[in-house]
Amino acid sequence: MPRTSFEALLEAGAHFGHLKRKWNPNIAPYVFGEKNGIHIIDLNKTLAQLEDAASALKQIAKSGRTVLFVATKKQAKHIIHEKIKEINMPCVTERWTGGMLTNFATIRRSVRKMSDMNKMVTDGTLDTLSKKEKLQLSRQRDKLEHQLGTIANMTRLPAAVFVVDISKEHIAISEARKLNIPTFAIVDTNSDPNQVDFAIPANDDSSTSIRIIVDTLVQAIKEGLEERKEAQVMNKLPEDKKEEIVEETEEEGVEASADEDSSADATADVDTDKGPKGKKHFPKKPFNKVTK
Repeated sequence: MPRTSFEALLEAGAHFGHLKRKWNPNIAPYVFGEKNGIHIIDLNKTLAQLEDAASALKQIAKSGRTVLFVATKKQAKHIIHEKIKEINMPCVTERWTGGMLTNFATIRRSVRKMSDMNKMVTDGTLDTLSKKEKLQLSRQRDKLEHQLGTIANMTRLPAAVFVVDISKEHIAISEARKLNIPTFAIVDTNSDPNQVDFAIPANDDSSTSIRIIVDTLVQAIKEGLEERKEAQVMNKLPEDKKEEIVEETEEEGVEASADEDSSADATADVDTDKGPKGKKHFPKKPFNKVTK
């Protein structure tokens, strides 16, 4: 069952592209046509690509790996911040720091340094320093928190990267491709879909369009996380409990099939006046020949 619909994408304005003169020729397979000098995106292909991306992200989340969300444009950053809290995934909504993926060891050292500064604030060590040292550490801590606070819990490289507007976030795409990390992105008509593994052709300048796509992907990740939790619970149960659950599931399936059979029998009983080949049998009436 699709996670969203053609009508929802249409209402969100996901079909609006850029001006015809700004288009990238590689986006041609996803362009439906042109109106008033603006390209129109084929939402049927958008829907298919979105479903493929959602299924892939669901499997990544089910395996227990992380997905890094990157969106530094003002139309998308507040949406990403709001939705990421539901699935507890890392994100980058401020300036992309060069080497965040390719030089991950150095980034982790900066994150540990920020964590040490936070401990100094909580345990009161910061109060023992002079006023000048305290001010310098506070400024440094605020700067690190602003740039790296959203990836503080990312202890290893992500299994996938999702990007809004690959033209703006070309550095993130380039680093992910160097490390062979799968990339997912909303691709507008001014961008090259061949730069990412899972391109979702849609309007990346509209907040409503970005929201509906991010909602769909976050919902898929939620499903993957829930299935992972269920699998972990099953693994912790003793063997006899597992067998009971399997037997209950099988009994429910048998009852469901029995209900279907009984409903089919009832339908057959109602239609008892049928011939041998399933056709209705009508009693013969005398044929009255019409004479002039």
